[in-house]
Amino acid sequence: MKDKMQADVVIAGAGPAGIAAAVAAGRLGAKVILIERYGFVGGMSTAAAVYPWMTFHTETGERVIGGIAQEIVERLMERGGSPGHLRDTVGFVHTVTPYHAEIYKVLAVDMLREAGVKLLAHSFVDGVSSLDGAVRSLALTGKSGRFEVGGDVFVDATGDADLAFLAGAPTLQGREEDRLTQPMTMKFRMRGVDLEAIRRAMLKNPGNFYSKTPFAELEHIPLTGVSGFYEEWNAGNAPINRDQVLFFTGPEADEVLVNCTRVQGYDATDVEDLTKAEEEGRKQVLLMADFLRERVPGFAQASISSVGAQIGIRESRRIEGLYKLTLKDVVAGRRFADGIARSGYPVDLHDPSGKGVMSAFIDNDGAYDIPYRCLVARNFTNLLAAGRCISTTHEALATTRLTPSCMATGEAAGTAAALACASGTSTAEVDTGQLRHILSSNGAIL
Repeated sequence: MKDKMQADVVIAGAGPAGIAAAVAAGRLGAKVILIERYGFVGGMSTAAAVYPWMTFHTETGERVIGGIAQEIVERLMERGGSPGHLRDTVGFVHTVTPYHAEIYKVLAVDMLREAGVKLLAHSFVDGVSSLDGAVRSLALTGKSGRFEVGGDVFVDATGDADLAFLAGAPTLQGREEDRLTQPMTMKFRMRGVDLEAIRRAMLKNPGNFYSKTPFAELEHIPLTGVSGFYEEWNAGNAPINRDQVLFFTGPEADEVLVNCTRVQGYDATDVEDLTKAEEEGRKQVLLMADFLRERVPGFAQASISSVGAQIGIRESRRIEGLYKLTLKDVVAGRRFADGIARSGYPVDLHDPSGKGVMSAFIDNDGAYDIPYRCLVARNFTNLLAAGRCISTTHEALATTRLTPSCMATGEAAGTAAALACASGTSTAEVDTGQLRHILSSNGAIL
């Protein structure tokens, strides 16, 4: 292992955003190094079992996310790793996209190799060297000891804005008034679930489920998700601060991913808080599994088959960019001249301290733009963000944090980073017309 490595584009975090960024930059000819702390890629989609991907479409079914994200879905389908986009039977969005996490891990690495990307797994970024508003190198600690990775342009795809924070770039966290963030969730899977018994329970008592559940279609389409069982939840008096049962089916025929634990009041960027959150989350998993087996139709013979390697994080730090996307922008379906991605996912804001979820749906054509300026770190000439840590308000983050949107901003960040390297310009000076043209040509902007 060399004491110092060098690349054109250096990306921290090999989650969905980092993978897309690395592939995009590599395909444009940039020398790319992608850094990942785990021994596998996929970020929240694999380490925290965030599942399924939602959504590639607007409420009316128009697909607004393409590019590398859509390519990943299609290549997963070829390998038997996804059925593609299916109707959301929760009814919150139009489609969800189930996927097999283990196949995704392998496919993503194959795509990185094809693009000429150098992947450094088991490597933790613990220091950043900056000078005159430019990141010069990252300090990594791993099995080989401590070493440096230098580059021309850096992309923070850590989810927690770790790179930006260590560089001294301005960051934001949580709500403006108290910095509280959306709760964390420890996801887990159960096998041995009778999905047809669940379907029958839904059709028998529609009022016991989320009001937008598409009951008119439910007898004829695959069951992909369930939100409700309100009567069972209220009668069970489970010691978890939420108001419903929520789970999604697959990838196996008797399998569900349970999204019901709720860990509140902790800071995901504080090691002591995060330790406590992990402990609490795993205790809630056992409580929730017992509740489902005892009270919810279809779960009597079910058992836990896997639990996330880490707790799922909805919100932590994010960069302060040249523009901060707002709730008003999202709900109005605002278009931007420098828009580099679109999203049709509604605002889905989990209360930092209460039981509920605040939802807000998108006007206009059901989609909004994410401007390039949200990716550009303020006061730095060569630092971009992608994924969960782009520049937004607390409320707007409740939509941009979803995986397909993270993939889309990742592709845009990687493309912009390669353009900045090729032209020798700062990230703020990237020609957004050229950037948008490339993204449109690749099907990333539809």
